[in-house]
Amino acid sequence: MGLTGTALAIDAGNSKTDVALVAMDGRVLGRARGGGFQPPMIGVARAVDVLAPLVASVLAQAGPTGSGPVDHISAFLANADLPDEVTGLTAEIARRGWAGTVTVRNDTFALLRAGLPDDGEPLGVAVVCGAGINCAGLGRGGATARFPSIGRISGDWGGGHFLAEEALWHAARADDGRGAPTELARALPAHFRLRTMPELIEALHLRRIPDARRHELTPLVFDVASAGDSLAREIVARQAEEIALLATVALRRLDLLSEPIPVILGGGVLAVRHPLLHDRLTHLLTERAPKAVPQVVTAPPVLGAALDALDRAGVPKEAGAYERLRGAWA
Repeated sequence: MGLTGTALAIDAGNSKTDVALVAMDGRVLGRARGGGFQPPMIGVARAVDVLAPLVASVLAQAGPTGSGPVDHISAFLANADLPDEVTGLTAEIARRGWAGTVTVRNDTFALLRAGLPDDGEPLGVAVVCGAGINCAGLGRGGATARFPSIGRISGDWGGGHFLAEEALWHAARADDGRGAPTELARALPAHFRLRTMPELIEALHLRRIPDARRHELTPLVFDVASAGDSLAREIVARQAEEIALLATVALRRLDLLSEPIPVILGGGVLAVRHPLLHDRLTHLLTERAPKAVPQVVTAPPVLGAALDALDRAGVPKEAGAYERLRGAWA
């Protein structure tokens, strides 16, 4: 493809989806954002339907340049965790006729690509802690380290949705005497202008408070922890432990523990660099992977998808396209 042609870059997470149309010289020709991408809940075809208006929007923004199929789609998708899921999603996106070729990977790899240098062999590990939690790594010769990341049945612990549920569980038990006291029992209902945990439990159960609002409770865990609540601090410390564990295990699998390797950290929970979480995490990484170089990446992962499209097109690194593309999201 060289410096000609166009590609669609897609980053579809559990809570939001970003699509960009990029030219191979690094120009961004169109951008669009939509809702979450959740094929396990609504099926593959309906999940890909969520992408359709976003693709149409970015093609329209490009005018005549965006007419007809583009050359390639680099799609990094949440819930593309198992080989069968990747195969099914690839086939469904290819069936839409949006591009000549399609590649699908888990969305954690988009964060990793966004944080890695544009030259040299791609070596690094990424941990995303946003609505959910996941980790992926790239080693020498194209080796990869992955985790199934499909919930508690695959050993997952953490992520924004999980932390909100954990806080509710502890707050309910603190309120009725089954658990240790915690300020969460007051702070969580107060967030929704309620007085007690029983009122909050009822409102959530009867959907008077939509399930989609539960994520609002995650920042409260950190607020209550910062104020000194011991139970909330334990939750935050456990989250740091899990992120460090994922990164360390991935580095070990790739035989990269003894080298200065980037550990890319991203997602809403990590991007805010909350001191209790960030400081504990960096301390744990220093102990367990002393050569690791942790860095928080706040650029949107769709940048990683766009960079991947340039990689696959064989765009020369010295052509300026990579710098132009990164500058578009600076």
